[in-house]
Amino acid sequence: MLSTKTIVDFQDLIKTRDFGALREQIKNWSAGDVADLMEPLPADQEAVVFRLLPREQAAAVFSYLSDERQEELLKAMAHEEVASILNAMSPDDRTSLLEELPANVIQHMLNLLSPTERAVAAQLLGYAEDSVGRLMTPDFVRIRAPWTVSYALDHIRRYGVDSETMSMIYVIDEDGKLIDDLRIRQILLASPDAHVSDLMDSRFVSLKATDNRETAVQIFRDADLIALPVTDTANALIGIVTVDDILDVAEEEATEDIQKMGGSEALDEPYMKIAITSMVRKRATWLVILFVSEMLTATAMGSFENEIAKAVVLSIFVPLVISSGGNSGSQASTLIIRAMALGEVRLKDWWRVMRREILSGLSLGTILGVIGFIRISAWALLFKSYGPHWFLLALTVGIALVGIVLWGSLSGSMLPFLLRRFGLDPATSSAPFVATLVDVSGLIIYFSVASFILHGTLL
Repeated sequence: MLSTKTIVDFQDLIKTRDFGALREQIKNWSAGDVADLMEPLPADQEAVVFRLLPREQAAAVFSYLSDERQEELLKAMAHEEVASILNAMSPDDRTSLLEELPANVIQHMLNLLSPTERAVAAQLLGYAEDSVGRLMTPDFVRIRAPWTVSYALDHIRRYGVDSETMSMIYVIDEDGKLIDDLRIRQILLASPDAHVSDLMDSRFVSLKATDNRETAVQIFRDADLIALPVTDTANALIGIVTVDDILDVAEEEATEDIQKMGGSEALDEPYMKIAITSMVRKRATWLVILFVSEMLTATAMGSFENEIAKAVVLSIFVPLVISSGGNSGSQASTLIIRAMALGEVRLKDWWRVMRREILSGLSLGTILGVIGFIRISAWALLFKSYGPHWFLLALTVGIALVGIVLWGSLSGSMLPFLLRRFGLDPATSSAPFVATLVDVSGLIIYFSVASFILHGTLL
């Protein structure tokens, strides 16, 4: 993290256009720090600073910039400079940039690449958009089992310069198939005369190029490694995926789930960048669905019109009881969706989850029911509210809350399982959707309990 004084000096050098001093100051900074300082700059100043960077540092800094700033910078620079950046970028970062651009721009960018880099870029772009193949890089070091450690180290020194990471070294057979992975530490500490096969245990974790990105996130979490090998359908080693790319995917997936759980379609762009019309369209769909669903609430209340006419006091507690059910359902839904995303809960666990939510729902409902009973009783005794049948009214609200909260917990927890069973995203069982569902059923439970307990008195 750069100090405030360093940041001020950087800004002063830009204002005074002292590019010589600026070049000397930033050449030893990390790529992330330079990118952070460049983000707020106007496009023309950003381009000037960028031209001062050595080629390799420029490519690294470029990968840290936001998608929007990357596009602005490319437009502000000459074709030769753009070509230099694209050729120097790591294949996975370059793929991430290209896949965000329109098709005609992608083709233009590909034409700026060298034949070798163009072939790599085209191969990565050929994989499905949400696949691991789009994330992998072909820049890694592979060795063979019969080699001595001394020979393997010489090979690593020769070909490891452009490797994405040197923490893991991969062992392949004569057909190029992955047979093991070794930490670089194992090789460095081994005897130079030992063979690579002596260090192997034939236990490794790998990804398929066709795997979904979400699958890769889970595998990375379980493997606890900073890089994983990627193989094709024949188990041939074709690339690696590093944890920095997986962290980006995890952030995107979490953002998408949160937006869906909030009752909206996932936004394709950052909030401040997406067009108002697109955002309205994505939010309107669910709002309309929820609005139409809430109409069922009015229909449910209409079916109990006679009970409400006889005991208007029942309507006072309608918001209290149905909101409690909606809140409990939203809680359960959110907990289960997140547990599914983390791999803590699987489809086969539905019965265990149901048992837990029955116990939780009964406990939570009893707590709220007792509080509701005490509240109505206290107001009746202190302020003579609710008439002579206040005890039965308090009992009605208390028992209804137990049933409604129990039903809300069960509905909220089981709906994600139902959606997952039919191949849908559990995150679409958003909190507003569950709350709306429980509102309707909560009214039926409330007035049914009231009809039973208050029959012959208020009803």
